[in-house]
Amino acid sequence: MNEPPPYRIRTPRLVLRCWDPADAPQLKEAVDSSVEHLRAWMPWAESEPRPLEEKVALLRHFRGAFDLDQEFVYGIFSADESEVVGGSGLHRRVGEDAFEIGYWIRESQIGQGLATEASAALTRVAFEVCAVDRVEIRVDPENVRSLAVPRKLGYVEEATLRRRLPPKEGEPGLRDVTVFTIFRDGLGGSPAATIELEAFDAAGSRLV
Repeated sequence: MNEPPPYRIRTPRLVLRCWDPADAPQLKEAVDSSVEHLRAWMPWAESEPRPLEEKVALLRHFRGAFDLDQEFVYGIFSADESEVVGGSGLHRRVGEDAFEIGYWIRESQIGQGLATEASAALTRVAFEVCAVDRVEIRVDPENVRSLAVPRKLGYVEEATLRRRLPPKEGEPGLRDVTVFTIFRDGLGGSPAATIELEAFDAAGSRLV
């Protein structure tokens, strides 16, 4: 990476920022109100709802990993930060000089293009701030809403890999995953490049 990811990103409708333990009540409310919606696609949601103190511990872990430049998990908030809209992240698990973007949106806010807006912003900062060469989005091929996000942003659908994702609760067998990729030289002219944003580092200095 040229620079670590921003701590805070502002888009027309959202704020994406590093989680703080004080966000735990808002996160719990968002997850608890969307448990059945999330369980269909997010393995971590199978153990929800969980106690508030576990949410605090989780967010302490996320913050620590962010501060150490290990993993970059973001909360997605409404523009005034009064509500947790969802979560996202730039994950290192797809190899060197690359990030994977993951995302979830609370049930009450689905269908408004918020995952697309957040993912576009993270795509831009991954290339323009962090200077990685590749960004991936991996989606269960049965998750129609999530499949639409990388397609809208100009990612290339590379392959559907069989038996790569954990099974859904109560169902046997691993799930398939569809892999979408965009490279740094493909950002220009893509829909992802058009997202308006401001990005700031840990000290509040503007990066973009």
